[in-house]
Amino acid sequence: MPEELPGILTKELFKELSNYKADCCLSVYLGSHESGVEVNEHYDMINFKNKLQEASERLFQKGVSSDFIKTLLEPGFELVKDDTFWTTLSPGFAAFIAEGYFKYIKMPVAPVEELVIESSFYVTPLIPAMASPEYFYLLLISKKGAKLFKADAFRMQRVPVELPQSVEDVKRLSGLDATTFRSGSSGTRAPVASQEGVYHGTGGGNPENKDNILVYFEAVDDILWQKVLNKENAPLLLAGVEYEIPIYRSACDYHNVWPEALTGNRERQDATTLYQDAMKVMQPYFDQRLERALQTYANNSANKLTSSIPADIIPAAYYSQVSDLFVCKGEHIWGVFDEMANKLTFHDAPRADSEDLVDNAVEQTFANGGNVFLLEKEKMPANSPMAALMRF
Repeated sequence: MPEELPGILTKELFKELSNYKADCCLSVYLGSHESGVEVNEHYDMINFKNKLQEASERLFQKGVSSDFIKTLLEPGFELVKDDTFWTTLSPGFAAFIAEGYFKYIKMPVAPVEELVIESSFYVTPLIPAMASPEYFYLLLISKKGAKLFKADAFRMQRVPVELPQSVEDVKRLSGLDATTFRSGSSGTRAPVASQEGVYHGTGGGNPENKDNILVYFEAVDDILWQKVLNKENAPLLLAGVEYEIPIYRSACDYHNVWPEALTGNRERQDATTLYQDAMKVMQPYFDQRLERALQTYANNSANKLTSSIPADIIPAAYYSQVSDLFVCKGEHIWGVFDEMANKLTFHDAPRADSEDLVDNAVEQTFANGGNVFLLEKEKMPANSPMAALMRF
């Protein structure tokens, strides 16, 4: 069985694929399906099988022997036979095949469907999963329970932190009367209590329902601060019934609560739909880095710190000059770059000695600590397959 790479790649795994060289490297990218009629009708399995057959035909036309092709593609055809695998996919799928090498990735985003055959793997479509470090927390609150999730641009997972599930639970865990709670939430944080400890504050008598909810939310906030948020800076998105949101805000000491909340009764909402709704609220957060880069490019468009000329950008990527690289999805530029001689040669069509110079620029920019943005054509800052903001 081939080795599976995580949906979100590490730099080490990306580097492994980027640096792999062989006489024949196949990169297959497909959109895939997590559910629906496409899964029932084996759409993705058939699509992958067709790509393998296309690869076989293209290699045979290049004069590659039938025996070599059969051995090369055998792990892929074995995966085709695994019915269970094709019912557990993500929005995208990628396979990397070379002699004695076969790995696949369940991608969190759907790529442009491609089959690329050259002397190295084509990794540009992996950039969205590699270059999206932003994440946020989502706290689902109600007077009947609380759940914490951690989400990034592609998925959301439950954070395994034990929280009290009601004000009665707070009383049971703290051993105190329900009226005991913090005397204020702003300023210096009051002592944090563990679930075996004491929740702080003042009180007396029988609180109204709002006060009971406040007691509960303060207890939740204390535990979240102690267990998760005390070293964090990521946004915290609150989700809950509208009238409960300001109560939790008054109880919360975390410094980065997202201004907009996800309102409504969401206690029984499935995690997938909850994540989709949360992303609608948080999309501006994920767009910030790209918008800043595009704005900086625009501000420098009249000077030498920007370029949309591939002949300038490709060498600059090798020499650590590129700060931000913008690449149009699905674009390829074929040729050869001799780094030692600083000589760039373009090919009108892919040849046996051709390399994908766009992919090479992506790899070099990423390896040198630059930012890479893979964009639709209409979002590119210039009418070109690539554009770049230079460091110098």
